Amino acid sequence: MSDALIVVDVQNDFLPGGALAVANGDSIIPAVNDLIDRAPYVVLTQDWHPEGHVSFAQSHPGHQLYDVIDVSSGKQVLWPVHCVQGTQGAEISRLINAVKAGAIVRKGAKRAVDSYSGFVDADGKTRSGLAGLLRERGVTRVFVCGLATDFCVSWTALDAVAAGFDTYVVTDASGAIDVNGSLSAARQAWQERGVKGIRAADVRFE
Repeated sequence: MSDALIVVDVQNDFLPGGALAVANGDSIIPAVNDLIDRAPYVVLTQDWHPEGHVSFAQSHPGHQLYDVIDVSSGKQVLWPVHCVQGTQGAEISRLINAVKAGAIVRKGAKRAVDSYSGFVDADGKTRSGLAGLLRERGVTRVFVCGLATDFCVSWTALDAVAAGFDTYVVTDASGAIDVNGSLSAARQAWQERGVKGIRAADVRFE
């Protein structure tokens, strides 16, 4: 095995009707399921926040949604309350073919530290073990898709390439929030750090 698919945060709160819905986020599901069906190994990530999480705007009186503030782990965008542990909103969408997943990586479970990436918390210190899991399975190349392109998908892809994996973002199997120029910034970071974009129809798993 040399390839793996990482499906990022296709959870109810990020889909239409959810607390932090990505516009037309459900439109990616057919492409995601097609990739899952074809991939030799699949990992799902799941945002899994406690009540009062540092990323929630309501945890910071006097600040507004989408403000960017300084916290102990660095810059933090303030989001609506979302993906609270044990809630329906935090569940992976039932429209996703999760049966084939070899692992589910939960992230953002510490109250004081956010985690967009499936590999490393935002403080750059706490690792999920995903890189080791992939290496143990002989994975050298990863394809990343899901929600949202400019946050959790991008951070996961950037940490994957930093960990030594040949890394692609499947652009039409991902959906963006695009707040404060975040999508443009994400694409610039990919270019600078060697993450490549690809369309689902062009993915050939090995």
